Amino acid sequence: MSEIALGSGAPIIALIGFDSNLTAAFAEYNFGNRQTVHFENALKMVSAWVAEKLPIVAIISNSEIMGTAGLTLVETLKKRELPSVPFFLVVNHLNANLRKLALEGGVTDVFRLPLRSAARIEKRVDFLIDNWEGLKNNIETTASIRKIELSKRIFDLIFAGGALLVLSPLFLIVYILIRLESKGPAFYYSLRVGTGYRVFKFYKFRSMYVNADQRIKDLKHLNQYDIDAGDGTKKPIVDHGLCEQCIGYGKCQYPIFADNVQLCEKEFQYTKKASAGSAFFKIKNDPRITKVGAFIRNTSIDELPQLWNVIIGDMSIVGNRPLPLYEAEKLTTDKYILRFAAPAGITGLWQVEKRGKGDMSEDERLMLDNVYAQTYSLKNDLKLILKTIPALFQKENV
Repeated sequence: MSEIALGSGAPIIALIGFDSNLTAAFAEYNFGNRQTVHFENALKMVSAWVAEKLPIVAIISNSEIMGTAGLTLVETLKKRELPSVPFFLVVNHLNANLRKLALEGGVTDVFRLPLRSAARIEKRVDFLIDNWEGLKNNIETTASIRKIELSKRIFDLIFAGGALLVLSPLFLIVYILIRLESKGPAFYYSLRVGTGYRVFKFYKFRSMYVNADQRIKDLKHLNQYDIDAGDGTKKPIVDHGLCEQCIGYGKCQYPIFADNVQLCEKEFQYTKKASAGSAFFKIKNDPRITKVGAFIRNTSIDELPQLWNVIIGDMSIVGNRPLPLYEAEKLTTDKYILRFAAPAGITGLWQVEKRGKGDMSEDERLMLDNVYAQTYSLKNDLKLILKTIPALFQKENV
């Protein structure tokens, strides 16, 4: 970031996560009296904006739509109550559904790489900045999602609240055991995608060692969904100048500002061949799991903190499982987008239907998610719960 540029007092167009080539290209663009200032990541941009009261008039972020510097950053800016400015994304992957998702989520416009027309980008950015005050209230920022029944919400609050009260002694015991076995916090949260592609914090008991994410690149050949699909070979990983932790993902992991701490969420691994892989990642007998972690997973105790997600309205007791960012971005086609119209839930139709019947394919799981989205109601939820009570806190690897 240039201190000389910041001292000029000129309006700033903040560039986030750009590589040197993209930064140099935008430096040549003509945005009138506005200066472009590059920030390494969203956290640094937000911190500088707040601390130095920067005159930022637009943000251009190099991130996939579901990435941590995409829709997640839009939500963070809203929660921080920072000034509303045009927000642009520069992405590798784009289709009609992704564009619609981005615009409904608060992104002003999306540009796809490689950028071909400097004049078009200059004109579009300048127009939106110049006319932002009159345009911002007319931009659609909420997806059209079927409203959840009041009775279903009341049931969720009563059930989750009662369960938290009854299970509080168990929470304390598990907390102590986790802290005694391995270093690190007993609870953690990751960013998940739920109803209407809304990103939220997903709480669980920690069941893995703290450096578990660093080992994914060494275990991708064990991904059960790829093996089931007939692709059991390990694909070569190409080092594009990334650090040790990021090589396995093929893209830099951008930190984001959340609750006054730096959060590092796994960025979706996007390459030209990403679409050929499975949208889900699952390993049998995963060596990253601790001994206590194996027990709480087998008994589904690790899922219990999600009751808090139900209390605050992120999830429902019954619904479609919320997905990590890198999985959700692969499910934006017309075939799968329906699953995100349903509430995100702790348990759902596919857990109940497939319990005790062996492993399920990815297509089966997504088909059942779509069926639930079309038929969910409190009455049907109660039928699912009564049909198999043990599935209520079903573990991930059903």
